[in-house]
Amino acid sequence: MIIVTGATGQLGRLVVEHLLTRVPAERIGVSVRETGKAEDLADRGVRVRQGDFDDPGSLAYAFEGVARVLIVSGPADAAPHRTAIEAAAAAGAKRIVYTSHMGANPASPFLPMPAHAETERDLSASGVPFTALRNGFYAATIVQVIGQGLRDGEIVAPADGPVSWTAHADLAEAAAVALAEEGGLDGITPPLTGPEALDLTDIAAIASELTGREITRVTVPDDEWITGVVSRGVPEGQARFLLGMYEASRQGEFAEVCPALGEVLGRKPTAFRDVLAATLTP
Repeated sequence: MIIVTGATGQLGRLVVEHLLTRVPAERIGVSVRETGKAEDLADRGVRVRQGDFDDPGSLAYAFEGVARVLIVSGPADAAPHRTAIEAAAAAGAKRIVYTSHMGANPASPFLPMPAHAETERDLSASGVPFTALRNGFYAATIVQVIGQGLRDGEIVAPADGPVSWTAHADLAEAAAVALAEEGGLDGITPPLTGPEALDLTDIAAIASELTGREITRVTVPDDEWITGVVSRGVPEGQARFLLGMYEASRQGEFAEVCPALGEVLGRKPTAFRDVLAATLTP
C-alpha cells in the first residue's frame, strides 16, 4: 500500500489526486491528524487512518501494510520527521519518499533548510531505500507574502535574491510519480524547480502586467522591515523566521533552475506568471 501523510494539506491532497489516476484507490492510504477532513477520500475507496508525527503509536496504525510512504515535511524541526521515518521502517516500508527542499543546507539562515538537511541524513541512516524530493520553493508562498503589496501597489520587503518559484501542482505530480515508481527517482534528487528564477522586482513587473496597475518594489533595511511587520501584529519570532527566507535568497540558495522537474513530468513546469494569474482570476 502507498501511504500519504498530510493528505488534507495543499500538497498532500494533490498528491493523492495524482495517485488516484495511476493506481487503484484500494492501494492508497492516508495518514491524517483529523480523519473527518478526509471523508471524501474514504468515499472514493482510499484507506483513511489517524496518524500524528508526535504520536509514534498512531503512526504504527496508520502505516500498517505500507510498501511506500510519502512523508510530507512539516515545520522547521527534524524530530517529527525522524519519528515518521522510524515508524515507516518499523512498518516494513520498502521506500520512503520525503518532501525536502532545494535549499536543504545545515548552514542556511532560513530555519527549515537545516531541518531538511538533518532529515536527509536520517533517511540515509534509516536503512530503507528513500527518495528525498528537493522541491523548489513553493510559488504560493511568495504569492501569499506579497498579497498586501498587490492591493496597496507596493511590495515592501528586505533585499532579496532570485528564487525558482515552483507550483504545488507540479511538485505533487512529481511526488506521485516517485510513489508509483514510474520515474526512477532514488536518493536525493536534483532541484525540482520552476522554469525561471525571479526576484521581487521581477515579480512586481509581472504583477503590474497582469493587474494593469503599477506595482512597485520597495526595498527596506532588515531591521526596519522587522519593526514594520511587528507593528502590524506579526509576532517578532515569526518576522525573524521570515527574514531568514530573504537572507537565504540573497545568498543564492534558491536561485538554481534545473531541468529535472520537467524531465519527471514530461513537460515544462508551470511558470510563476501562470500561478499568479490563477490567483488573480475572480
